[in-house]
Amino acid sequence: MPFDLWSLGRSAAAGLAASFALWAASASAEPYLVADADSGQVLMDHDATEVWYPASLTKLMTVYVVLDAVRAGKLTMDTPLVVSARAARAPPSKMGFRPGTEVTLDNALKMLMVKSPNDLAITVAEGVSGSVESFADEMNAAGQHLGLHESHFVNPNGLHNPNHVSSARDMAMIARALLREFPEHADLFGIGELQLGNQIITNHNGLIGRYPGADGMKTGFTCPAGFNVVASANHYGRHLLVVVLGSPTAKIRNQEAADLFDRGFAMNGGTGSLESLPDSASRVAPNSNVCLHRSAAAIALAEEEGAAELVHMTAGGRGGAVVSVSAAGGEPTHTTLSDERPHFDPVPVFIGPVPGWTGPVLAARSTGVAGAALPADAKAYVGEKTGAADDESASGQETSAPAVLKRAVRTPQLAHGPKPVRHAALERKSPKKAVGAKPVGATGAKDVKVEKANALKKDAKSATSN
Repeated sequence: MPFDLWSLGRSAAAGLAASFALWAASASAEPYLVADADSGQVLMDHDATEVWYPASLTKLMTVYVVLDAVRAGKLTMDTPLVVSARAARAPPSKMGFRPGTEVTLDNALKMLMVKSPNDLAITVAEGVSGSVESFADEMNAAGQHLGLHESHFVNPNGLHNPNHVSSARDMAMIARALLREFPEHADLFGIGELQLGNQIITNHNGLIGRYPGADGMKTGFTCPAGFNVVASANHYGRHLLVVVLGSPTAKIRNQEAADLFDRGFAMNGGTGSLESLPDSASRVAPNSNVCLHRSAAAIALAEEEGAAELVHMTAGGRGGAVVSVSAAGGEPTHTTLSDERPHFDPVPVFIGPVPGWTGPVLAARSTGVAGAALPADAKAYVGEKTGAADDESASGQETSAPAVLKRAVRTPQLAHGPKPVRHAALERKSPKKAVGAKPVGATGAKDVKVEKANALKKDAKSATSN
C-alpha cells in the first residue's frame, strides 16, 4: 500500500475510533433520544425525560402555536407583523429591525428557523397573541394538548429563564407533531440559507447538507443549556428524529446526532412509545454552564465560523461533504461530518408586506409593559449594543443593517399611532404687525424708559402730599 494511502487509512481509523469514543463519553453524560417520526417508537434514549433548558429549540413550539393559529384562520402566512420596541430590545441572536418595521409571517418564520432571531420570535408572539405573556400561555395550552410532560414555557425564543424548561422526549413530541400536522410547512425546517437583499444568512444546523438524508429542524444554545439540536433525517423511506441536549460545542453536538442517526437507521423495532417513557423524578433542570467563565458570545461565534479544529476528511463521501465508513461484522455505518461548508440555493426573504396587501397588520396590543408602544418615527434597523447572548450567531455586539437592504425595507405609518411631531422651531410663526405700528428700536426703548421715570415721579409726589 502506498504510504499516502496507508497514512490516510490510519488517520481515518484513528478519527473513527476517536469519534466513537467521544460519542460514548458525551452521550452517556447528557440527554439524547432517537425515535421513529412515523410510529413514535423510541429506538434509543438516555435521560430523555430529564428536565433541561431547551434554549432556541423553544422556537419549534413557537412555530407550532403559530401554524395552529393559521390553521384556525386567525392570520395568514402573508399577514404583516410589526416589530415592537420590546422586540427590538431583545438580545442576540436577532435581525436588528427597528420598531415599526413590518415583516410577513412567512418571512418571519423562515428567518426564525434559519438565523433564530429572538426579536422576531417576540414579534411573531405579539402579532399572534398580543403579548409575549399571552403567547406563552398558548404555548403551555398547546403543550397540554400534545401531552407534553416536562415542558413549561415563559417566552417564545428560549432565552434563559429558570422556569423555562423541557426535555428530549417533549422536544421529540413537538417535532413529530409539526411534521405530522403541518406537512405542507415541513420545508421551513430544512432551509440551508436565506438571502435578504445582498446578505446571505446560513442555517446553524450543521447536519443539513452534511449528513445524508438530513432534512432539518432546529438548534439552540445558551450557557446553562449547552448546545442542543432536534434533527430529522430520511433514509430509504424511513424517517427518524434525534434530540441531543447539553453538548459542550456545536461540532460535538452535530457529530453526536450523526452517530445516533447511524445507529438508529441500523436498528429495527423500538423500546416503546414516546409517551410511555417514565417521567423523571426531578422537576428542576441541572445547574450547569458550558461556557466555564468564557464569553458566551465568543464561544458561539467560534462555533459558527468553524474556528474550532475538526479532523478534516474529504476523500469520498457525498460531494466531499461527508466520509462514510462501514464497520465489519454488520455494525452500523459511521458518518463523520466534514467541516466543509455545503452549497445551498438561498431562499429569498424580504421586509415589508407583500405587494398589494390590503388585509390587517398585526402588532403588540397594550400590556402595560414599559416601552412596548410603537414610536411615531420608526426606522428599519436598530444599532444598539448589548452584552447578552443566545444561540450560535451571538457576537455580543449588534451592527446596523447593510445599506444594500435599504430598498427592501418598508417602514409603515400606523393608522392608530400618533402623528409625527415636527420640531417646535419649524412650527413657530412670525407675529402679525398691527396697522400703523412703529418698529421697536433704540428710540422706542428710550421712550419706554422716560414713561417709567415720569410715573415714578408722579407716585413720589403723591406720596409726599399724603
